[in-house]
Amino acid sequence: MRRLEPGIVQDLAPGLRGILAPNPGPMTHWGTNTFLVGERDIAVIDPGPDNADHVNAILNAAQGARITHILVTHAHLDHSPLARRLAARTGAPVLGFGRADAGRKPVMERLVAQGLAGGGEGVDFDFAPDRTLAEGDRVTGADWALDVLQTPGHFAGHLAFRFGDLLLSGDHVMDWSSSLVSPPDGDLADFMTTSRRLRDLAGVTFYPAHGGPILDPAERLGWLIAHREAREAAILNVLGPEPISIPALTRTVYTDIPAAMLPAAERNVFAHLIDLAERNLAAATPGLGLAARYHRA
Repeated sequence: MRRLEPGIVQDLAPGLRGILAPNPGPMTHWGTNTFLVGERDIAVIDPGPDNADHVNAILNAAQGARITHILVTHAHLDHSPLARRLAARTGAPVLGFGRADAGRKPVMERLVAQGLAGGGEGVDFDFAPDRTLAEGDRVTGADWALDVLQTPGHFAGHLAFRFGDLLLSGDHVMDWSSSLVSPPDGDLADFMTTSRRLRDLAGVTFYPAHGGPILDPAERLGWLIAHREAREAAILNVLGPEPISIPALTRTVYTDIPAAMLPAAERNVFAHLIDLAERNLAAATPGLGLAARYHRA
């Protein structure tokens, strides 16, 4: 596939088209890929940020057909806000896992209660689907069917949608960057479990929400799993009996990224530390949090 361009509809595969939202950035690459599934009834997947030009591009692409479903992989600000405006224009219901905080583990809820806010793309706390989806659900139109996979990790309520031998995979895995896992919305243990599960899908091409298609997802996910395992090993190698702060730990582990990306890297390190603490491999002083200092358990 050639690179998607903002506002331009591109045929990607039989029954699948894509439109790029005009929101490029360090977390979104070229922007958010909005996917349209079907020819008569159309499912719009990840409508993207609330942008008037983008909603018009989606509606123009659907001329002569009917938008019947609006599906959202997860409630980050670059994926879900346009859903409500598109629903108002089309009458189509919005489908997703749940509200933005749905699916969080108790450890993440405790961190939220202590004041931890999300990082990265930003959370769409106004997101409220008309219909919730879970593992094993199927959404159908006149000429298509989408099978729902729960894929937590990057976001607790993250979903992917299988369309025949294609997987519309949201932000879990991309061809240009490793995905951000930022607590309390991201969970490293879930991310690794989901990565191993998706790696074992056979004969499937992934279409992520940012960047180009992943033609060999098993290879890419294998790399991503090894990358995370190497990060964990590097963090454990730095941790010792003396407590160390997350910024200091991050600067030691991440030696090859621009300074502007260090805040995102700190979030990734924090995600690893939460997982290590839950497995009794690391401990926090005075208690789990971004401002805590960490040492080997």
